[in-house]
Amino acid sequence: MSTVAEITNVLPELSTSELQQIERALISIYRQRRNGIIYDDAYGVWTEAEQASAAAQVFALMDGECKPVGGR
Repeated sequence: MSTVAEITNVLPELSTSELQQIERALISIYRQRRNGIIYDDAYGVWTEAEQASAAAQVFALMDGECKPVGGR
């Protein structure tokens, strides 16, 4: 069995078609496990990790662009 690092290292060498096959396989496994999925429909799944990442990006934008009320 390959390690995560070995798999990650070979991913850039795969064709787009091969990457899409892997993505479909991963989504299938997520669905079977029913672990960490927030949303699941014909377009794919939305996981807890994706939700946390999206929230972190929004908070980072807000922290960098928003000024406290009162000009402090």
